[in-house]
Amino acid sequence: MTEAGARLLACDKPPAETYDVALMDLDGVVYVGDEVIPRAPDALAAATRAGMTIEFVTNNALRTPEEVAAKLTALGVEATPERIATSAQAAARLLADRCGPHARVLVAGGNGLLAAVAAAGLASVDSADDEPAAVVLGYDPTLDYQRLAEAALAVRRGALFVACNRDKTMPTSRGPLAGTGALSALVETASGSAPLVAGKPEPALHRESVRRSGADHPLVVGDRLDTDIEGARRADTPSLLVLTGVTDLPTLAAARPEHRPDLLSRDVGGLLDPHPPARDGCCGDADARVEGGHVRVRAGTGFDVVRAGITAAWAYLDAGHDPAGVDALDSFLDA
Repeated sequence: MTEAGARLLACDKPPAETYDVALMDLDGVVYVGDEVIPRAPDALAAATRAGMTIEFVTNNALRTPEEVAAKLTALGVEATPERIATSAQAAARLLADRCGPHARVLVAGGNGLLAAVAAAGLASVDSADDEPAAVVLGYDPTLDYQRLAEAALAVRRGALFVACNRDKTMPTSRGPLAGTGALSALVETASGSAPLVAGKPEPALHRESVRRSGADHPLVVGDRLDTDIEGARRADTPSLLVLTGVTDLPTLAAARPEHRPDLLSRDVGGLLDPHPPARDGCCGDADARVEGGHVRVRAGTGFDVVRAGITAAWAYLDAGHDPAGVDALDSFLDA
């Protein structure tokens, strides 16, 4: 991997034949809510046949690995609990390392987090009066004010505060809803203490997923710039951004270097195709430039136009200009 700039890397062979493990995000990449993303099951099956191991890596701490595997299987995606790494598991490992075995932990989260805490040998408690050594918070749509208040009270009394991730939102079929980052902000505001973060982009979950998968040459696949892509860049691991989740073209065009992926595709089908290099508005026969603050396509067809346009916008930013718009490129996503 090279230093981030106004470029996308070349991958002469399909990524599924180039990297040994795909560290695959779930929400916005494989499914959105309870709906599978078109092409994802077939693409992942084909990548596996090409020799790539798929390790599912999710910031969502709500479900256990068994529940995640069951959901994926029901959606037509082959998965086993052993191939799933969650931010709940990374948070539990962090807690065990920091607090020691059998430490009491106030859990503000769902079944996935409770199970991970128990598997790490820690004891779950319900009240700040139980004098927990730590508070851990993960996404759970049933979290109520009382549990969040107990968490804030425990942190104010000196408990270590760990959040499974800092995702402000999570994608759903109805649109983005409040995520763990939004919930942890409430506890942080009430307690005056910021949490340690276990999930992406922090290194704990990346280390856990690499350890579990045995990856030698992994590729991070995700849809979020501030978690999947930033986490990959921090770990010096190549990344593939897909456009099926929260990141749209205007957001990607405005990305700073630490949030720029190495590869770009519409969806996870990008694992099966070679990727041409793209730099400063040029990709294959596609050519794009920024004119009047917007990306304008001069030549080219298909998805190479999107790659060319994005790198043209990045070059424009790197020259010190304001973020460029990409409204002229939207239609090419259907090409």
